[in-house]
Amino acid sequence: MRTLTVELGTRSYPIHIGSSLLNDPDLYRPHVRGSQVMIVTNETVAPLYLEPVRQALDGLHVREVILPDGEVYKTLEVWNRIFDALLAERFARDCTLIALGGGVIGDMTGFAAACYQRGVDFIQVPTTLLAQVDSSVGGKTGLNHPAGKNMIGAFHQPRAVIADTDTLGTLPQRELSAGLAEVLKYGFIRDAEFLDWLECHMTGLMSRDPDTLAHAIQRSCEVKAQIVAEDEFESGSRALLNLGHTFGHAIETGVGYGEWLHGEAVGAGICLAAALSARLGWLTEAEVERTHRLIAGAGLPTGRPADLAPERMLELMAVDKKVLAGQLRLVLLKQLGEAVVTSDFDRDALAHVLA
Repeated sequence: MRTLTVELGTRSYPIHIGSSLLNDPDLYRPHVRGSQVMIVTNETVAPLYLEPVRQALDGLHVREVILPDGEVYKTLEVWNRIFDALLAERFARDCTLIALGGGVIGDMTGFAAACYQRGVDFIQVPTTLLAQVDSSVGGKTGLNHPAGKNMIGAFHQPRAVIADTDTLGTLPQRELSAGLAEVLKYGFIRDAEFLDWLECHMTGLMSRDPDTLAHAIQRSCEVKAQIVAEDEFESGSRALLNLGHTFGHAIETGVGYGEWLHGEAVGAGICLAAALSARLGWLTEAEVERTHRLIAGAGLPTGRPADLAPERMLELMAVDKKVLAGQLRLVLLKQLGEAVVTSDFDRDALAHVLA
């Protein structure tokens, strides 16, 4: 097991990464302050991993709520089922929620924990690659709205993250590729050496070599933990983690939640960001081509959906959390391994890239 720490003073918390962690009581018990635990999971994950987590919590008052699986269910209506379960069982303020699943479950559970009785503890137990390297770390929680992705939410840090790499063995290949988009993102924004390593080890990642995956997860979490410690509430450098996301969220909203996986949309968004960066004179065409090879090598799309018009993309991008004073801000690449947040780009160049 490898353990990292997200350094946030008195709210610092561990990220445990390794094999056979789900049923280890020593990883949960230090972070459960009361006796009541609500496990939130979905219909896909529950038959696979609910029982090992319950075993680790033996002796506590454990209940579960099982939600439908998919991005399309990341809504206020489905989210409310968590509160129905908590209130039906009369859970108190010292209860703990456990998010057992991918990014959707993590986001919904974290937001419920932020809101229930004005804030209770929760533990992230991510079971997808994307959740293990990104959404489980950093305290971003939220829900989707028909007008925009993740527009309703709160910052609420977990007490711990328990990333059992064994769960990746049951992950569909498409979901694995979606997670690799976020892994690649860390190399693009801050670690050119890691990007080189990913390029050399993509075959091992795609074939799920355990040691290769473990290193990729560890390095991704190291980069994210460092950035979150620098800027917990995204007032500065944390926005760099959104490389490809403004484009990607527009794709997800435009085609309908769940049609494209989040990582697929982010992969295409990274390619679009690279193309715009080249038009600003920051990247060479060779670097744009390398970006496309890396994204495609992970089994991801490299451009917007053919049936999503550029004009519609622009409309959806205008509904983005990084818009300030009416100005759209994008995360672009000064070079591979160095990103910047900027509103100083030519709108015609953006329109050309989208077209």
